[in-house]
Amino acid sequence: MLNKLIKIYTVFAIISLSISCSNKSSKNEETFSKVNENGLPVLHPLNEEFPKLSKKYLDDKKYGISMFFEKTWSEKNDNVSFLVAKNGEIIYENYLGYANKRTEEKITKDTPLHIASVSKVITATAVLMLIDQNKIKLEQKVNSIIPDFPYENVTIKTLLNHRSGMKNYAYFTYENNNWDRKKTLTNEDIITVLKEKKIPLETKTDTHFSYCNTNYAVLALIIEKITGLKYPEAMKEMIFSPLGMTNTYVCDFENDRTKIVPSYKGTMEIGTDYLDGVYGDKNIFSTPRDLLKFDQARYAKDFLNPELLKKVYQGYSYESKGIRNYGLGIRMLEWENGDRFYYHNGWWHGNTSSYINMKKERVTIITLSNKYTKKTYTSKKLACLFGNYPFKLNDNGEE
Repeated sequence: MLNKLIKIYTVFAIISLSISCSNKSSKNEETFSKVNENGLPVLHPLNEEFPKLSKKYLDDKKYGISMFFEKTWSEKNDNVSFLVAKNGEIIYENYLGYANKRTEEKITKDTPLHIASVSKVITATAVLMLIDQNKIKLEQKVNSIIPDFPYENVTIKTLLNHRSGMKNYAYFTYENNNWDRKKTLTNEDIITVLKEKKIPLETKTDTHFSYCNTNYAVLALIIEKITGLKYPEAMKEMIFSPLGMTNTYVCDFENDRTKIVPSYKGTMEIGTDYLDGVYGDKNIFSTPRDLLKFDQARYAKDFLNPELLKKVYQGYSYESKGIRNYGLGIRMLEWENGDRFYYHNGWWHGNTSSYINMKKERVTIITLSNKYTKKTYTSKKLACLFGNYPFKLNDNGEE
């Protein structure tokens, strides 16, 4: 009788365990589904726990970071949002200065600042997610998606790694009365000007690296074509909302121009101009805490397939000798010993930004300012607190 009861109990235990595992599996599949109900790829929060950083480690690193911050930034004169984290755990953050001097609104952890060209990292992420889901291909020609696009050999890849050879829209729309600068330029207008004014390539496609905002303005149009959504909505649905980036948005210039945090040079507020309607290369407003959520999500095992992910973090331009290179939506420094340092800087009007992604150490450093300064870019010197990098923490020189 006892043996019979044991057998019955064992059978029930196995069935219960199977049901539990099945439910857990279903829950995980639902949690980690790479597409939403509309069939669009979505970026999920990183679902991986790391050991808590010890108090000794936190105190040690916080001291070094705070000393750097206090030496670099002045509470009286600077506007800055600043954050350093490891394994997603914030070690140090600080917020100084005015979001708006006219209203005396101060910058806080929840104040969205213009992240300038750091927007390119986010635009590239959306494009890579579409590639990962086979909505488009990395080597696909742009004119197969945008029929009016005038350059035969430009591919999505050469847009991502800045090897398209195109000219910067800020220049060719300004020259020769190619655009009425009293009218706000849009991403669609860029294609029209390229075609109607027969703007030539600056260099032959895929022969040289040339950092160019036009590349990412075109990538924003590709996102719109493939998703059927305007770029601001696509970014919200694919990235911002799933990650809980509640203080992040793409500026809709016509509707938001009076609401956005202004930028400054010295004490002078810098206004907007006809180029401020273009997005993809810029025009995302965010906070260090939201960008940390974004940074951590890119560590997820299912972020991209391994082959594609490897292509993101490799260099593509070796025509000139040096340590600087560019992957797919990320800058890098490459040293002869094989070490790499990943980052992206930004500048637009008075806004400067720095996003540092130390993959090996799982360290994130984010600095944003709406008052023009090159000090933003010196944040990379903090890397030597976490790894063996050839930066000098006490060096007063700027990049």
